[in-house]
Amino acid sequence: MSLFSKLKSKLFKSSSRLEAGLEAIVDDGGVVESRAAAVSPETGAETAGVAPAAEAAPDVTTTETTQDVAPAEANTAAPAVASEAPEAKDPVAEKPGTTPDQPVAEASPAPKAAADPAATTETAETKVSRPGFLGRILGRSTGAPETRRVLDDAMLESLEELLIAADMGVDTALRVTANMAEGRMGKKLSVTEIKQLLAAEIARIMEPVAKPLPLYGKKPQVVLVVGVNGSGKTTTIGKLASQFRAAGKNVVIAAGDTFRAAAVEQLQVWGERAGVPVLTAPEGSDPASLAFDAMTQAEADGADLLLIDTAGRLQNRADLMEELSKIVRVIRKKDPSAPHNTLLVLDATTGQNAINQADVFSKLADVSGLIMTKLDGTAKGGVLVALADRFGLPIHAIGVGEQIDDLSPFDPEEFAAALTGLDA
Repeated sequence: MSLFSKLKSKLFKSSSRLEAGLEAIVDDGGVVESRAAAVSPETGAETAGVAPAAEAAPDVTTTETTQDVAPAEANTAAPAVASEAPEAKDPVAEKPGTTPDQPVAEASPAPKAAADPAATTETAETKVSRPGFLGRILGRSTGAPETRRVLDDAMLESLEELLIAADMGVDTALRVTANMAEGRMGKKLSVTEIKQLLAAEIARIMEPVAKPLPLYGKKPQVVLVVGVNGSGKTTTIGKLASQFRAAGKNVVIAAGDTFRAAAVEQLQVWGERAGVPVLTAPEGSDPASLAFDAMTQAEADGADLLLIDTAGRLQNRADLMEELSKIVRVIRKKDPSAPHNTLLVLDATTGQNAINQADVFSKLADVSGLIMTKLDGTAKGGVLVALADRFGLPIHAIGVGEQIDDLSPFDPEEFAAALTGLDA
């Protein structure tokens, strides 16, 4: 299964809610009409469903047999990801400017249409029934009926409410719909065209923050993982360790959640799966002291990366947040530049509460990047768009399952298409 197909299936709850909402909006006040009079979502201009002049078959005035040949079109492949192999695309890049080779799907030429010996002339009706360029891209016939609705203030308000319900937040929803409506008010739009416009706006917001986790020459590179209770920190650390090790890195994990015995055991299980050692301390030990000792041990072992787990803490507990600040202070006694990365793990099912968490943790722990988990179990995937729009923090990866390879590098275009229910 390709990454896009997997991502789309995992984001089914979010995409199905948006898709059902868009269909209801268009059906409410929309008119069923032929796709022959389509409106380009990019320009807003009405275009007949006729192939461009450069692509249309020439008119035949003789009795010779003619055939239409569908022009071959480029097959743009989505970035392939396989975290099991070192040479495949890794969710993190070694350094800026280094890009692993990415396998791409082979382009499949379009088959030729069968010749019709009886055809001598091409009527106007035949021309209209031939799919135009946009129609061929979408794999649809321009002659089939389709519900379209005029984009007016009422429709725009419904779109805003739908995006807010998908947890994009008020400010982001208003900005997205305003950009979608620019130059298109009064034009008729279909569900597919609205999806395309919405996906384009989401991708535009997400593009600047889609960045792999940077790796530095410093050894060990200290990666501190923080977040609230149950956000998926421990699972994420196990997945990261597995993928770093597959990329040839020497990785060590420190079980910094010393107050919950189950957390240490869980991390040890993930360490075994990933094939990396896990440093532990007796239950109730000072997590800051463990972090310091782990840095000393990782340095002695020549480790490339040290992943430090921390206890889950609510952003409104001042005592727990102060404990996190202490861990950072102690780490910096060993290495003033550490931690080199502070990853905030957010649970997508919390919706808008993730905004508050990002705000508090960013102030106290100097968060350098985000990882969003549990996108497969929520209809609130739009919160990731709100996070990108408000904070601009790098999004390194997204979790879409419980398996060790269910941590995918963040691709803004694939995420936008999967979230809106568009086909690849």
